[in-house]
Amino acid sequence: MDTLTTSNTPDPALLAAARAGDRAALSTLLEQVTPRILRFTSRMCGDGEDARDVAQETLLAAARSLPDFRGASSLSTWLFTIARSFCIKRRRKSRFAPERVVSGAAADEEVARRVSDPGASPEEELARRQVGRALDGAIAALEPKYREVLLLRDVEGLSAPEVASLLGLTVEAVKSRLHRARLSVRERVAPVLGDLPTGRAAAACPDVLTLLSRHEEDDITPAQCAEMERHLAGCPRCAGACASLRRTLALCRNLPTPEVPKETRQLVRRALDDLLR
Repeated sequence: MDTLTTSNTPDPALLAAARAGDRAALSTLLEQVTPRILRFTSRMCGDGEDARDVAQETLLAAARSLPDFRGASSLSTWLFTIARSFCIKRRRKSRFAPERVVSGAAADEEVARRVSDPGASPEEELARRQVGRALDGAIAALEPKYREVLLLRDVEGLSAPEVASLLGLTVEAVKSRLHRARLSVRERVAPVLGDLPTGRAAAACPDVLTLLSRHEEDDITPAQCAEMERHLAGCPRCAGACASLRRTLALCRNLPTPEVPKETRQLVRRALDDLLR
């Protein structure tokens, strides 16, 4: 697994060598972070050429600026800040064109390839693909301001304060957007997850989905948590809804990094060679 997949903190020796001008270390570091950068840009900028272009621009900008990186933020936060800036510029240039969203089929094929179980039945594989398409479509359907918060927090694993710093928001604003994004994605994914109770919530039912999302951020008290658990024990409908939200969050947190196209690796390598000459 790459350095940033297992932790938001890179190998200190590799980062120090790259900052000091070691070409091999810089090349290795960029190679390691490319899949995550591409995962982010493909869902913020649209699948295909735009995402690859933005990923390439991000990596080259990072290579130029890395000697000035002082570690005031995590390397992940710094890299995603650069990527987001290029995504915004790209979006502004094409603001009069129809918004491009991520290709559900492409992402579904990637998810299926990475998590495919050789022992699974055709029906199980079909179900995995359906869930992958639903998740991908749900993320793509979010407004950009909600999509980026969900991607940074629940897919890339940045902390809420890191996301707030990156976006120039308060932590409270980040969490507010995050809760809304999570519930929107869950609503779209829930129909394909199965085993969900039907019917309307009773008037006495609390907003358990928002409570659960807040619980994920350690933002409810022990007393509120205990009350929610008591309610879920006696309300199958709310328990089912919470189960689907938990599964949705697990899907986001295990979204695989894409295979970097060979031509993208070659373009970055050539551009890096030109930059370091």
